Amino acid sequence: MIQPALIKKQRKIIYFLLLLIAVTFIVGMGLGYSSLSYNRLLPTLLGRGTFKEEFVLYSIRLPRMIVTLLAGMSLALSGAILQGITRNDLADPGLIGINSGAGVAITVFFLFFPINVGTFAYLLPVVAFVGALATLAGIYFFAYHRQEGLQPVRLILTGVGCSAALSGMMIVLISISDRTKVSFIASWLSGSIWGADWPFIWAILPWLILLIPFTLYKANQLNILSLGEPTAIGVGIAVGRERIKLLLTAVALAAAAVSVTGGISFIGLMAPHLAKALIGKRNQQFIPVAILIGGWLLLFASTLGRHLVEPDGIPAGIMVALIGAPYFMYLLIKK
Repeated sequence: MIQPALIKKQRKIIYFLLLLIAVTFIVGMGLGYSSLSYNRLLPTLLGRGTFKEEFVLYSIRLPRMIVTLLAGMSLALSGAILQGITRNDLADPGLIGINSGAGVAITVFFLFFPINVGTFAYLLPVVAFVGALATLAGIYFFAYHRQEGLQPVRLILTGVGCSAALSGMMIVLISISDRTKVSFIASWLSGSIWGADWPFIWAILPWLILLIPFTLYKANQLNILSLGEPTAIGVGIAVGRERIKLLLTAVALAAAAVSVTGGISFIGLMAPHLAKALIGKRNQQFIPVAILIGGWLLLFASTLGRHLVEPDGIPAGIMVALIGAPYFMYLLIKK
């Protein structure tokens, strides 16, 4: 049973993070190449703005920010699941190759298959999921030992190797592809939030609506799995079956995110760690906090990066890497 004091603390943290997200949204909606003054935000949101103001807000800025927020939430939850399953604090969908697997699948789909504009946004998460799942199957095969179970360190090392190999494969695909399509893949590799339109929101949102409640429902199993296989087996958990379910959930969340944001790492690494530091390691407590931290981190990185360098800004993936790489090194040395 979770202590009432911890529940109260969790609520305070969640309220603070929601306020932080709201403030970041307000700041982001008023910044950009096309000016939209802050005193015109509320009238425009209520439908009393000019055509230009409503176009800038509803067709450019708002969908981009919502997509960024949802993708950050997905990556954070995926990282939390992977860290719980592998019992490794360095697990992250970007670092262990899941994002790269999704990226290769998206690259092949974009370069060599006919694109239907009406279904493109909705097919991308499915294509990314297939690529990420195939990658995870390979990583799992090499990291698993029949007598010793899943080897966390081996999983990380295998994942890093697969990620590098798949990134190289994407570069090869770029080098032999039509130059008119190269810009898309280059944008994807840099972690640019390219899926900044309403169809992409409707493409990623159902994955979150389904998988966040499922993960919270499985939070107690995650708690037990994080204690190790002998303990989980001792309390009657079907370790193999539960691990596969949760791995598929983590892959689906990561694939849905990177299909619209590109190759973004470290969100799934940092958000769970920060949440655990704030509220503790019990999954029921830190997962909701990690989801909001991940959403805000990516939203903040994207908002900051777009206005550091004119006119195109710095891609969100690069901004996150500038923050996350030192944090990863700190964790690597600490652990």
